[in-house]
Amino acid sequence: MDNLGLLMDGFGSVLTPQNLLFAAIGVLLGTFVGVLPGIGPAMAVALLLPVTYGMDPIPAFIMFAGIYYGGMYGGSTTAILLNTPGESASVMTALEGNLMAKAGRASQALATAAIGSFIAGTIGTLLVVFFAPALASVANEIGAPSYFALMVLTMVMVTSVLGGSWLRGFIALFIGLTIGLVGLDLNTGQPRLSFDQPLLADRIDVVVVAVAIFALGEAFWVAAHLRRSPLQIIPVGQPWLSGTDLKRSWGPWLRGTAYGFPFGALPAGGAEIPTFLSYVTEKKLAGRRGQDEFGRGAIEGVAGPEAANNASAAGTFVPLLALGLPVTATSAVMLAALQGYGIEPGPSLMTDQPELVWALLASLLVGNALLLVLNLPLAPAWAKLLRIPRPQLYAGILFFSALGAYATNLQSFDLFLLLVLGLLGLAMRRFALPVLPLILGVILGPLMESKLREAMAISGGDVSALWSEPLAVVIYVIVALVVITPIVVRSVRPAPAAVAQDLDASGTSEEEEKVR
Repeated sequence: MDNLGLLMDGFGSVLTPQNLLFAAIGVLLGTFVGVLPGIGPAMAVALLLPVTYGMDPIPAFIMFAGIYYGGMYGGSTTAILLNTPGESASVMTALEGNLMAKAGRASQALATAAIGSFIAGTIGTLLVVFFAPALASVANEIGAPSYFALMVLTMVMVTSVLGGSWLRGFIALFIGLTIGLVGLDLNTGQPRLSFDQPLLADRIDVVVVAVAIFALGEAFWVAAHLRRSPLQIIPVGQPWLSGTDLKRSWGPWLRGTAYGFPFGALPAGGAEIPTFLSYVTEKKLAGRRGQDEFGRGAIEGVAGPEAANNASAAGTFVPLLALGLPVTATSAVMLAALQGYGIEPGPSLMTDQPELVWALLASLLVGNALLLVLNLPLAPAWAKLLRIPRPQLYAGILFFSALGAYATNLQSFDLFLLLVLGLLGLAMRRFALPVLPLILGVILGPLMESKLREAMAISGGDVSALWSEPLAVVIYVIVALVVITPIVVRSVRPAPAAVAQDLDASGTSEEEEKVR
């Protein structure tokens, strides 16, 4: 009950005319950017992060919560109408959502996505209210060795599940850790990787890195592959659900929420796995009921994954607030926003900044509700934004990216960094390197270094201190299992080429036997 009382205090900070206006502006801005093709929630949040500069923390994060959920909604809109997921978690939504849109049911697909997002986001945020403080109280007892091990686990698990290659994932992580080393050594004061450039002494701003990798990298990639054929825009009416659609949607909404939140709350979670599990579950249940419309535009295939996606997004606030560990690209950008105000998320955040934390959680609920109230009627208007020609669209993105990067420190040198890192983002897309490990390396790298040095200082330089705590030992065992298990599975399972060769050989022998 104490948590609910603190949440009510948070609502007291949020529910003022000024802060409600900030929340509404955030929702509209987040949706406006997120609905544009090829722009996912992480890119929307990174692009709009400088908008909150110069504001007090509480109004800024109230607006930021609206941007966060607005970007999530915009990503599902492009997935449904254009079959263009802004992030990997929207892929499952696009499968059936775009088929519904092509069948003339775009309004129903958008409605079930919006309502499911509201229900899942609300339930998920309420669960954060109960789980994050409990986890933070436990995390206060975690020593530097265990905290270091936990960050190693996060990096290994997040890196290993993204993309089709571990090598690419760890290359991206290494690049991010290298960028995180730029600047003065916190202990010795010696410059590292600064190339005798004084402006690099204070490290590269995370906002510049995020905007460059997400926004500029995407704009350069689209420009390099731009086609003159216009996008096929599907007309959208007023979103609504009939009684039958509502009956078919409420079960997937709840099941998707149950799948999504635990995966988001894990220190190595994410929405890809729960959205896939939700899709598979709804397909199996529809087959058992004899109502399998999957592959032709099943509303269950939109309701379940979209709820799982938003519940997972809410769940990521548990490790973010309680441990200071971002497990998705969007939460990594939000961590950068907190750090921009000199706030370090972690076990002490709940006690050091209680007013801010509970105002943020209350603003998530308010932003989620405003999202539904404002964006359902505006869905046809958002769909018209998709008619913006891509050259003009990405020219605008480049302009606002440069403006946002310059606004961080008011240094023209940041524009040069933006260009260099934007070209890096383009190269990462060219060679299929995942973006999240790089962002994690930039943000968590300095914190990992700090915890490593703290552990080594306590032990007098004894390396065994890194596994001196029982929790650290357990975490390293999990890391070893995560690394070794796929290698063992691949070595035991026959390679596809070998299987095909065996089949060809058996087929040849059977033909020879027939000839004989």
